[in-house]
Amino acid sequence: MTARDRILSAIRATLGPGKPANEIAIEAALLLEPVDTARPALVAPALPDAFAQKAAAIGTTINRVSGMAGVPQAVARYLKAHGLPPRLAMQPTPELSALDWAGITPSPQIAPDEPAALGLALWGIAESGSLVIHSGPGNPILMSFLPLHHIVVLREATLLPYLEDYAARLSPQQVPRNAILITGPSGTTDIEGSYVRGAHGPGFLHVILVSGAG
Repeated sequence: MTARDRILSAIRATLGPGKPANEIAIEAALLLEPVDTARPALVAPALPDAFAQKAAAIGTTINRVSGMAGVPQAVARYLKAHGLPPRLAMQPTPELSALDWAGITPSPQIAPDEPAALGLALWGIAESGSLVIHSGPGNPILMSFLPLHHIVVLREATLLPYLEDYAARLSPQQVPRNAILITGPSGTTDIEGSYVRGAHGPGFLHVILVSGAG
């Protein structure tokens, strides 16, 4: 008898006879359902309202617009309000590139000290006010980490109630190389209990919440 066998034998002797498989299956089912009893209620009945309230509570600023055509104007207002130049790094995705950026100079490249960057969230989580972003050919991952001001476009149609709803939509073929969950702007109180904004990433997070299909 090997050392491994002796250890396993001692464990079996301590545990005694195991439960029948049907009893184990019943206990497992009781742990898993009903799932809604373990989920917190959303803070508002409508997903856009629930997301906006949770996001604002953790320091994210929200601007709601009707249709994607309103995104450039919303970006221009944000840049002006924060004293930023009318330029920014922008995720090179067709949904953003096709918009009218007159008066703003977008660039697909991002510098280490980039003042502002604009990206498109894949999903939004209403429960926590979080954003889900995947890396890919049309989404350089540093867009989410380098700028001081991170501006994110989130379509209401892509809002999900809970985080597990996002996980349920992923298949093995869809798992990205990098998946980022962003919940509020970056900050820490690790150093002497003082709040430091932008410690691990963007110090400001601004979400443009887009309703409608256009």
